[in-house]
Amino acid sequence: MQQIVHQLGELFLQAVPTVVIVLIFYGIMRTLFFVPLMKVMDERETRTVGARKAAETAQTAAANKVKQYQEALKQARAKVYAEQEDARKKLLNDRAEAAKQARGKAAGHVASAKERMAREFETAKQDIESSVAQLATEIAQRVIQIPPPRPTSPVREVS
Repeated sequence: MQQIVHQLGELFLQAVPTVVIVLIFYGIMRTLFFVPLMKVMDERETRTVGARKAAETAQTAAANKVKQYQEALKQARAKVYAEQEDARKKLLNDRAEAAKQARGKAAGHVASAKERMAREFETAKQDIESSVAQLATEIAQRVIQIPPPRPTSPVREVS
């Protein structure tokens, strides 16, 4: 057993320079390689996160711009539709007013024509009434002047 412990002690003594060399190599590698590499990786991670946040911010801003654009477009369409509706209503009102004026004018013409016809009717009626006695006298005289038809002669038709 003592021999084993002695061999282990020798083994550890021979391993000390290797351990020292490994520790020195680790220190050099850490200061010259791992620390700068970790800094670069941290910086890369920071930039990546920053870029992601910037992209999310840009997406949010773009979404807001799209909403604003759509709202403005909706308002513009509503305004155009309202203007078209106003123009349509104005046109319909103008047409209705023109039709109303035409109906009024036509009613005036009809009324004046009725009045003229009534006057002409009254004038004709008065002419007929004033000449009834004279016409009756003339008819009676003609009837009296025509000789009565003969039984053998054919009857003449009055046309």
